[in-house]
Amino acid sequence: MTAGLRPMAEADIPALLDIERDLFGAEAWSSVLFRSELAEIETRGYVVAADPAGIVGYAGLCAYPDDAWVQTLAVRRDRWGAGVGRMLVEWMLAEASRRGRRRVGLEVRADNRRAQDLYRRFGFEPIATRRGYYQPSNVDAVIMQREIG
Repeated sequence: MTAGLRPMAEADIPALLDIERDLFGAEAWSSVLFRSELAEIETRGYVVAADPAGIVGYAGLCAYPDDAWVQTLAVRRDRWGAGVGRMLVEWMLAEASRRGRRRVGLEVRADNRRAQDLYRRFGFEPIATRRGYYQPSNVDAVIMQREIG
């Protein structure tokens, strides 16, 4: 079943929270945080990947004056390896380019090799580490970045 992208809506938040809790546990985003991000329409872009069975992933991007940053990206476990993550990264790069940004950065858990491998396939390279960034687990974040043209 192929997923398609559409803009994220406030009505999607309950499904997003289910994915968040499953993937991120105590570090999951809250409904308040999702609502806050969706309210920032000038600088944020959020999409969901959905198929007839429901939401299978989502991503968000923040466009700062000089660059763009991935705010979040998640794919439901039962859809790992099905191309949903690839589709979401492609959307984020296109959105950053559409907004005139030349560089995209992100933070990813140091212990999340699957996500790091996905980003590397798109040309992201590690540039720094933020020690203890993810709380309460105290896991480091690898900062990755790529230029876009």
